Amino acid sequence: MKKIYAEKYREIGLKISYYRKLAGLTQEELAEQVGLTPAFIGHLEAPNIIKGLSLDTLFDIANVLGVAPFKFLQFEGD
Repeated sequence: MKKIYAEKYREIGLKISYYRKLAGLTQEELAEQVGLTPAFIGHLEAPNIIKGLSLDTLFDIANVLGVAPFKFLQFEGD
């Protein structure tokens, strides 16, 4: 992951957290349904940890949460 995109990855993580909570899922439940570890989901969502993810992973998360993938890629100021 390039450092210049760190803020965008942080925003994606915060959006994952928002939509996960909106769906009424815990990090553990989302992780299980996507095939990831709860720690990975926790790192994605933590505002103080910058964690990269693949588009495949983003698409899987969006599918489980019932959210169009583009919603995770709309950034403030863009």
